[in-house]
Amino acid sequence: MNFLHALVLSAIEGIAEFLPVSSTGHLILASKILAIKTDEFSKSFDIIIQLGAILSIVMLYFQYVWKHPKVMKPVLIAFIPTGVIGLILYKFIKTYLLDNPTIVVVSLILGGIGLIVLEKFYTGKKTYFKLENISVQHAILIGLGQSLSIIPGISRAGATIASGMLLGLSRKDSIEFSFLLAVPTMTAATGLDLVKNIHSFTTTDLQLLLVGFIGAWITALVVVKTFLKYVRTKSLIPFGIYRIAAALAFWLLVKS
Repeated sequence: MNFLHALVLSAIEGIAEFLPVSSTGHLILASKILAIKTDEFSKSFDIIIQLGAILSIVMLYFQYVWKHPKVMKPVLIAFIPTGVIGLILYKFIKTYLLDNPTIVVVSLILGGIGLIVLEKFYTGKKTYFKLENISVQHAILIGLGQSLSIIPGISRAGATIASGMLLGLSRKDSIEFSFLLAVPTMTAATGLDLVKNIHSFTTTDLQLLLVGFIGAWITALVVVKTFLKYVRTKSLIPFGIYRIAAALAFWLLVKS
């Protein structure tokens, strides 16, 4: 990996992290296209730069959380399932899932179909509770939905947004809860990876991580604001179609 690779991947991360398209899946596929050698550092890079994107959420939602501190209780509860599963399966995920484009392609297609079906049946009229009033039970269920995203290509954002909408949150509130849930989830994932691997990083590795972190942060700041404006009046079907098209395009590219 070189610094140009780091910039490209950080832009992909910043764009895809909060959209229901799977940032990890896109990073894996992009790395294959760019012919970046897969090793322990490249896998750690894909995990750690996500914290840069998360910083944008901390900046954008600090005042909201300050005014509505109760929202952090369901956020932390929803984090527990993914935290436990991620801790238990960390080695398996990093060894077998983070370098498997076939899994990504299949997951992108299935997730795309899922988003399209969800939006076909979702009317927005069955909104039973607001973001500030998520119950413990609903938080756990959304957290279980997020835990599916340990599979690259599923999309952490897509899984949590879909779970929230199915339970009765509005599309906008589901997306904002997904944003907030990303903070403890990706902070924990980054922290775990740093603890296990920072001793093996070279000075160049750390410089690449810094470039990736800053690039993901700046890109995500722009994307989050734009995405929120979009979902106020539009559905997620275009993202479902994109997921399927991107998966098929990559598969054809690799096979050709």
